[in-house]
Amino acid sequence: MDTKEIIFKLRTQNGLSQDELAEKVYVTRQAVSRWENGETVPNTETLKLLSNLFGVSINTLLGAPRQLFCQCCGMPLEDDLIGRNQDGTLNEDYCKWCYADGAYTYSDMDSLIDVCIPHMVKEGFSEEQARAYMKEMLPKLDYWKRYEELSDDGQFDAFKQKLIDEINALQIEGMPKVESLNALVGKFVNLEYRLPGGMNARFLDDGATYLGNQLRSESGGDRCFGVIANTDFILICTYGADGADPELVLYKKR
Repeated sequence: MDTKEIIFKLRTQNGLSQDELAEKVYVTRQAVSRWENGETVPNTETLKLLSNLFGVSINTLLGAPRQLFCQCCGMPLEDDLIGRNQDGTLNEDYCKWCYADGAYTYSDMDSLIDVCIPHMVKEGFSEEQARAYMKEMLPKLDYWKRYEELSDDGQFDAFKQKLIDEINALQIEGMPKVESLNALVGKFVNLEYRLPGGMNARFLDDGATYLGNQLRSESGGDRCFGVIANTDFILICTYGADGADPELVLYKKR
C-alpha cells in the first residue's frame, strides 16, 4: 500500500475523523486530506508523531520501502517486534529482545548467540551451522560495530545481577539457582493463572519486554520454573510442556 492508503486505514481503524487525527499530530484537517489523497506526505517530525500514535514504524507509514533487521541480533523486524526508546517511541534499528525502554539488553556476543541457537535449530539449522552463521553475521551489525559507543558501561548488566541476587534470595523450593536472565517479550510468556478465589489472571503486558529464564525443576518430571522480572516486580511460576497448566508460585513487588 501507498502512504495515502496506510494513513487512511490506520485513521479509520482507530475510529478517528480527519479533524481528530489532525488535532493529535498538530496539523490541519486539510493536511490530513492531502495525505489521504496522495497530494503530499507527512514531514519527518509528523511521521514520528503518527508512528507513536498508531504504534507502527515510519517504514510502514512510507509503504515499507525497506526490510528492517535488528542491528543487534539480525532478526527481521515487523512492527509488533520493534524495540522502544525510553520515551515509548519505536526504535526501528532493534527488536524488543535486544532493546527495551532505551536499554540494550546484550553486552556479550556469545551470550546472544547461545540464546539464538535453540530457535535456529527449530528452523532446521544444526547447532554448529547456527553458531557459525551467527559468529559471521553479528560483527557486521551496527550495534556490535559501535559497541564501545553504544554500551552503558555495565549498568544494565549490574541491574540484571541485582535481580538475579534478589530472585535467588527467595529460595524457592525445587527451583535451581538462577545464573542468567534474558530478554522476554510479554506476549510470548503472558500465561494465565488460576487464583485462589477461582478467578483467572494475567500479570504481563503483551507489548512489554521483561527479563527472565526457564529452569528445569530439581524434583524432576516435565515441569519447569518460569522466572520473569523487571524494575517493578518478580514473578515465579511453574508449567508443563509448552506452558501447559501454569501455576503461580510468587508475585512480589520490588
